[in-house]
Amino acid sequence: MKPAVQQARTITIEGFAINFLLAGFKFVVGFFGRSQAVMADGIHSLSDMVTDLFVLIGIKFWSAPADECHPYGHQRIETITTVGMASLLAFAAVGLGLNAVFRLANPVCPSLSYVFIAPLASIIIKEILFRRTRLVGRRIKSQAVIANAWHHRSDVISSIPPLIAVVAAAINPKWAFLDPVGALIVALLILRVAWKIAAPALAELTEKGAGPEELKMISTLAGEVPGVYSVHKIRTRRLGAGLFVDLHVVVDGDLTVRESHDIASAIQKKLMGDGPSVMDVTVHMEPDDE
Repeated sequence: MKPAVQQARTITIEGFAINFLLAGFKFVVGFFGRSQAVMADGIHSLSDMVTDLFVLIGIKFWSAPADECHPYGHQRIETITTVGMASLLAFAAVGLGLNAVFRLANPVCPSLSYVFIAPLASIIIKEILFRRTRLVGRRIKSQAVIANAWHHRSDVISSIPPLIAVVAAAINPKWAFLDPVGALIVALLILRVAWKIAAPALAELTEKGAGPEELKMISTLAGEVPGVYSVHKIRTRRLGAGLFVDLHVVVDGDLTVRESHDIASAIQKKLMGDGPSVMDVTVHMEPDDE
């Protein structure tokens, strides 16, 4: 199997190429077919290209090993990249929404003869790309690649209103107002996807730790190590897809330093092997007589 970085780069380049072709196709069809909704969908595909570039550039930095200045590694760059992708989506959505509102006053009826082909093709192609990208993101546990996958899915969702709008407006010219309405719906859907992408990344940047179930799992696993009487003061912090854990454990106060060290090493090995994506563990030993 290819290394994680190579898998992420390959699927992202594939997405960039597809987004480039789709964006151009939607712009041409939307312009000559007089459909604002389809052109808005093209802008969304264009924003997909930019997020692909974010990922391609970011991979080089967040995959770098830990160094003296960054002892915990560079995974925060992936988180920042994810927030950047969400912000770009949100800005694009606001611009599309405002333009759609202004266009409602003077809607133009699109042509049915070929305009519907663009959003229909986008729905099919981007759904396939979404599933492929999400599969890679989950396999390599990359928050940014998964976020990019959902960006592809947002393109699928955003292509549905234009498809409905251009068909309806072409069937009945009185329904021409549905075209800018479709563009406005696209903008709202993109905003929703932007928040869905940004929320977990912002939580990480604000040092939100593991959830109750993950904390319970960490406590249980550490408590199963022979020689551990109890576990408390568990603290966690997220870094990319992983967790850094520090915890206190109570052991026999008469243990030697070597014996205590062996227990701490066993806890670390167990949590990193069976825990919820644990990257590193710091164990503080406490004697039972305290």
